[in-house]
Amino acid sequence: MDAVEQDMWWYRALHRRLLTALAGVDGALLDVGCGTGGLLARLRACRPDLRLTGLELGEFASRRAAAKSGALVARGSVNGLPFADASFDAVVAADLLCHDGVDPTQALSEVRRVLRPGGRAVINMPAYAWLLSAHDRQVHNVRRFTAGQLRALMCDAGFGGVKASYWNGMLLPFVIAQRKLLARQGSTSDVAAFPPWIDATFHTITEIERRLPFHLPTGSSVLATGERP
Repeated sequence: MDAVEQDMWWYRALHRRLLTALAGVDGALLDVGCGTGGLLARLRACRPDLRLTGLELGEFASRRAAAKSGALVARGSVNGLPFADASFDAVVAADLLCHDGVDPTQALSEVRRVLRPGGRAVINMPAYAWLLSAHDRQVHNVRRFTAGQLRALMCDAGFGGVKASYWNGMLLPFVIAQRKLLARQGSTSDVAAFPPWIDATFHTITEIERRLPFHLPTGSSVLATGERP
């Protein structure tokens, strides 16, 4: 992850969508489960107006995130965020609620707690439980959500104005083929450097999809936003 998250097509596509979801947000932002800091570094470059904080459970990842992004990175769990109430104007949790050590209901309650009234939550999740595969086991994912399930979870946690939509739909057939037909029990995850021509092709396809005037009805990921009332 540390080696590829700046250049790999999937991370570039994810970061672009997260940046779009954060349009209009000002002030303090928390990237919870920030990993090795790829999104924080992208935000530092594209949104220098934001006051960035990261949270990461792993010691190595938290140190790498701080070095890579220049942001303050604390260690801790989303199940019990080490921040005061109403501390942030936005909280991003990208592919975090799917992890085996996370309680999604408790995590969203904590995200809502640390948001200021009117603050925005941006949540990305892998889609469809039937897509669970060797890749998910390698990256410690134990759950994947439909758009409806993620929307309901956020509404139940007290968020208003919740919107959820799929993305990476144009490449979903390739994801299914890789995860369900080609991959084996001992396979590594898909987080790896791709041959340049494949990486460029996949990124171009995600950009074509992003620029469509509508959301596709399916995809390998689901992105949701909501606000604390």
